[in-house]
Amino acid sequence: MDKERIIHRICALHETCPGNIVTEKEAISPELIGLNIFGEPLVGFASATDELFEAFKNSDIVGPWFLSPTEWLPEAKTVISLFFPYTEAVKSANRKATTHPAAEWLHGRIEGQAYLLKLIESLKKWFDDNDIKTCVPITDQRFEVVVAGNNFKQYSCVTADTFSSNWSERHVAYIAGLGTFGLSKGLITEKGMAGRFISIIVSKELAADPRPYTGIYDHCNRCGACVKRCPAQAISLAEGKDHNLCGAWLSKMGNLFKPRYGCGLCQTGVPCESAIPRKRRT
Repeated sequence: MDKERIIHRICALHETCPGNIVTEKEAISPELIGLNIFGEPLVGFASATDELFEAFKNSDIVGPWFLSPTEWLPEAKTVISLFFPYTEAVKSANRKATTHPAAEWLHGRIEGQAYLLKLIESLKKWFDDNDIKTCVPITDQRFEVVVAGNNFKQYSCVTADTFSSNWSERHVAYIAGLGTFGLSKGLITEKGMAGRFISIIVSKELAADPRPYTGIYDHCNRCGACVKRCPAQAISLAEGKDHNLCGAWLSKMGNLFKPRYGCGLCQTGVPCESAIPRKRRT
């Protein structure tokens, strides 16, 4: 089994796995029936022993609670990261939004995530059937979100401002060569940042993809468009992103659009929505 075969399998699952099209039962409104949520994914491969996984345990990156691939799966050899960009229908609807997320984006955040979980479980089964051991951290019972005063009490660096978990899809995608961070803390890939990530750890050794960058913000040109787009005023050129302000806004959206939630205004209507933006002239 090689990388080409794996990518082919992922693309085949994307074509056949149910859930990428909004059904009549799910649709917020009739015109959204048949909405296609995600386009064809980008796939990146990282070595499970890449030194950056251990670096993520530093409190100024992810935190000491971050579990490395071999902690999730002792036999881990490779981490496969997938980025699913939203379709133009989802992005264009949210691009027009100014104060609240578009209904299409809400479907992308909720039904879209449900679809990704179905797809990754189908991919996991395929590996299992081929005698390759796997772990999907986000669906593993050990996966946890770090919350001050609730868990991870053994770490003094956990504060009320901590926004983290013991596996980060964006950081994994960075290692796998898929992109670098933006001011809004989303990851900018060659297909932009408007989309969602998911990953799987496998016991099969595969060549790691090169990282065509050296810095964590190389793809961000600091244009400030996401600052203007953020309805919660949670992003600034000076301080970056305030996760608490963003989280409070998402909670408000959750109450407003229950059982769905989301926002994504900082990911749409910006130069990095669907591509790596051009560098600004200095």
